[in-house]
Amino acid sequence: MIKVFFLIFEPSVAWEKIALAQRSIVFILATNLLPLLLLVTAVEGWGLSKWGKYQGQYDKVRMFTPHEILGFEVVQVVLFLAVVFISALLILRVSQTFHQRQNYRQAFAVTVYGLSPLLLLRLLDAAPAMHPGVPWGIGVALSIWILYQGLPRIMMPDPTHAFGLYLSSALVILLTTGLARLLTAAYVLGQIDFNHSWLTQKIGHLLGQ
Repeated sequence: MIKVFFLIFEPSVAWEKIALAQRSIVFILATNLLPLLLLVTAVEGWGLSKWGKYQGQYDKVRMFTPHEILGFEVVQVVLFLAVVFISALLILRVSQTFHQRQNYRQAFAVTVYGLSPLLLLRLLDAAPAMHPGVPWGIGVALSIWILYQGLPRIMMPDPTHAFGLYLSSALVILLTTGLARLLTAAYVLGQIDFNHSWLTQKIGHLLGQ
């Protein structure tokens, strides 16, 4: 988590260290993404169990059962991991349209560290009156801002294509995270129901056994 604050407040220094380290995908996943993701998931789940979530269209605070919280948080974890891997692949594909020779490890590092402020801001979702769009809006703005600092250092594009790659990558982040946030926000605000989804039912069967 400390690295997230360095990325926000000292982005140039943090990105230089990340670029020099050249960590593998497994290392980044195990030591940076998963710990922060699990922490945020636990805090948000605790907030839903203790305070619930205010649903404006019904003018009430909905309390969630442990089964509902578990199913929702599992969906959130899977969805965020999908966003990371898909966004990294799209950013790599975009870079290749500029005739660059980056690899997936570089794109994955840019995506994971670039999305870390967005993930950290999800801690605010534990507050019952916090609309899911607020942490996402602030988080994605921070992510796009620090992406500007990190993408040239990690992806090392040709200077003539650097800004075009940045804009395309920012659009990828905006669209993928926005779609994921739309789905999860619709659930906690009472607009869709994940309780009868295939994944939630499977989790319930496994726990029942």
